[in-house]
Amino acid sequence: MKKLLYTAFFLLFSLTLYAQNYKYEFTVAKDGSAEYLTIQDAINAMRVFPLKRITLRIKNGIYNEKIELPSSNTEVTFIGESVDKTIITFNDYSGRGKTNTFTSYTAKIAGNDFRAENITFINSAGPVGQAVALHLESDRAVFKNCRFIGCQDTMYLAGENCRQLFVDCYVEGTTDFIFGPSTAVFQNCTIKSKTNSYITAANTPAGVPYGFVFLNCNLIADSSATKVYLGRPWRIYAKTVFIGCNMGPHILPEGWENWQKPEAEKTAFYAEFANTGAGYIPGSRVSWSKQLTAREAKLYTPEKIFNSPRTALEKEQGWYKY
Repeated sequence: MKKLLYTAFFLLFSLTLYAQNYKYEFTVAKDGSAEYLTIQDAINAMRVFPLKRITLRIKNGIYNEKIELPSSNTEVTFIGESVDKTIITFNDYSGRGKTNTFTSYTAKIAGNDFRAENITFINSAGPVGQAVALHLESDRAVFKNCRFIGCQDTMYLAGENCRQLFVDCYVEGTTDFIFGPSTAVFQNCTIKSKTNSYITAANTPAGVPYGFVFLNCNLIADSSATKVYLGRPWRIYAKTVFIGCNMGPHILPEGWENWQKPEAEKTAFYAEFANTGAGYIPGSRVSWSKQLTAREAKLYTPEKIFNSPRTALEKEQGWYKY
């Protein structure tokens, strides 16, 4: 018995010492004032599957690089010095060499439990087709006060079983610029349309209770964008809901489009509740969309959407409580 206790103590002591000796704070600066010049170099130096959260502080600068945080890099936080001056940008796009939509990203984040604050993510390719700024496969990911700028397909929320939260963020694009299968909540965000097109293209898997949910967001547009749909179904079980949002006059009265998939009218779930603004005309919406009741709308909070913990630890942590 004493031998077992000694062995257990030794292992615990060794792990604790290892955790203390390993590096968990990183800094990147374009001007050479920090240990790393590029974000990817800092990522490459991080311990995979760390024993506690790793923080990468990114000083102001324009980081012209294509970055990837692999799935083995869990519990990583990016903190920018300021959202307007901490910029990650690249110009890939689908059709450029062997690049396709899903590899056209500026930043690909796959490690679970990722967090980011005060950073701008840009795909600068322009109106050349699909060009992703953020490709996000992380579960329990939280972005706060970040900007996402592109044209077509700005944000690919890629994880079929992933849950993601965006708070006080800014997103702009042209066509389907928020798309993918993840369960994602946008809270107090500004969503800007740059052309006549579609904001969302959810790809929600069958049986998943929530897709994209927009809470208290502000929908705005360039002056040239006057005919914008809230969404269309990439997959026929698409789910997208807008609650308490202010919708500018660029939002079309019908609101939603079936993407030439009449079968989606029976399976997609497009709903709204208590929105405001010139673009909110509930009586003119397509007949196959829904206006939620007050009771139904109460199910659409981060707590309700995300509070289906898969582990006891997850329930205890309340990861979405930023």
